[in-house]
Amino acid sequence: MRRIIAGLVMAALMFGASAAMAQDTIKIGYLAALTGDWAAYGQTELKSAQLAAEEINAKGGVLGKKLEIVPYDFRTRAEDAVNAVRRMIEQDKVLAIIGANGSGINIATAPVVNRAGVSQIGTVSTNPLVTVDNKGKVRPYSFRICFTDPYQGTVLAYLAAKEMGKKKAAILYDVGNEYSQGLREFFMKYFKDYGGQTVSDQGFRGGVDVDFRAQLTEIRNSGADVLVLPNMGKEMALIIKQARELGMKDLLIIGGDGYAEFMWDIAGEAMEGTYWVNHVAPEDPAMQPFFEAYKKKYNDECKEFVNGVLAYDSVYWLADAIKRAGKADNKAIRDALENTTNLQLHHAVLTVDPTDHNPKDKDAVILECKDGKARFFKKIRPQQ
Repeated sequence: MRRIIAGLVMAALMFGASAAMAQDTIKIGYLAALTGDWAAYGQTELKSAQLAAEEINAKGGVLGKKLEIVPYDFRTRAEDAVNAVRRMIEQDKVLAIIGANGSGINIATAPVVNRAGVSQIGTVSTNPLVTVDNKGKVRPYSFRICFTDPYQGTVLAYLAAKEMGKKKAAILYDVGNEYSQGLREFFMKYFKDYGGQTVSDQGFRGGVDVDFRAQLTEIRNSGADVLVLPNMGKEMALIIKQARELGMKDLLIIGGDGYAEFMWDIAGEAMEGTYWVNHVAPEDPAMQPFFEAYKKKYNDECKEFVNGVLAYDSVYWLADAIKRAGKADNKAIRDALENTTNLQLHHAVLTVDPTDHNPKDKDAVILECKDGKARFFKKIRPQQ
């Protein structure tokens, strides 16, 4: 009997210790593609988020508690993301979720987080439907730190027509990707408003097609003077490489924030002279402490710097919201996120529009691929 009682006492003490530890920790879910085609993005995001949490914890944490990043790999699959989010909420009891870096993923998980009342911050999720439904009504618990595809489409159109003086555009997009479809749609609309004409509109199947020569031949024959790639990563690199191999040396190639440093490994010098809309510039002095800290911790450059920076600042934004909420409460944190005004993050000043949960008035950065890397070209805020 004494052994049984002693065992019960020990179990109670252990449970009490575990409960105390749990009370001293704020769990933040992190949804990232750690394997699959988007792994370079996801791995960088998770490392950056963990770095931010360590920095915040070293300064005392939030509300006297330590932040704990709880990561899940969605392997670029929407069904895996939905299952991961359910587990974060039901089993891990996370207070909020950061990620993913793809619009289709956040759109898929939106019903889950909004039913559960757990805030989710998309990092590079630019489709409008990430934060609003099909009727334009805001999703209460869905947020983003990046600008949107309509804005990005405006920037791309302005870059092509006004900055580069191009008037005949060709588009090569992924027919099965919401991000690609949305950016294509908004570019076409605004390019027409700026006096341009879309002369070739070609599609492909992401994750399936690797030979784009048929579409590129159509584009070459269309007389286009600019090729717009509203896509992500690997396929864009293959398209660029094959376009140059087909002799399309003078064709201006531009794209959105799907640009990634690993594209150089595939396309090589064909990347030279391409331009990309982005959220941050590597040369930004305000970001140098982050890049230095990342290199020191991981002994590596933050190659996918956009994902790294936005993940890093998402943790800081969430930490600020929890602090302003004054308690580890889902509804209070949601309200604090929605009412963010003039928050100085590392890459930008953030003000959230409560009607759609989008950042207000963020400048877009244009990167130019030059001398083997993407470099700051200029900032753009299109004039309507």
